[in-house]
Amino acid sequence: MNTNLNPTAVEELNFLFDLDGFFINPEQWDIALAQRIAHSEDMGEMDALQTELLLTLRDEFQKFGAVTALSHICHLNGLDADCLHQLFRSPRQAWRIAGLPNPGEEAKAYLA
Repeated sequence: MNTNLNPTAVEELNFLFDLDGFFINPEQWDIALAQRIAHSEDMGEMDALQTELLLTLRDEFQKFGAVTALSHICHLNGLDADCLHQLFRSPRQAWRIAGLPNPGEEAKAYLA
């Protein structure tokens, strides 16, 4: 897990994540929980654009069952191809906050 996390907030959320820091039960996710995860990672309040990107990530994952091209996620929201890098510390952080499951070894490298 990221070393820039708020230890107290992370402690209460730890049970939701696997050893690689990915959500175990994505069906338990909601926007309020995403906000708590963002706070635990010292992001503060997410804005509407960040929230919309998370929803798009989740929608695309549900459609295809895999990591969708990150530039496509941005495109679907009318943004520059590197929007996830601009609005989150990394695409992996966005994936985590979106409450998506461990995408596998190859995909984890892509999300770095």
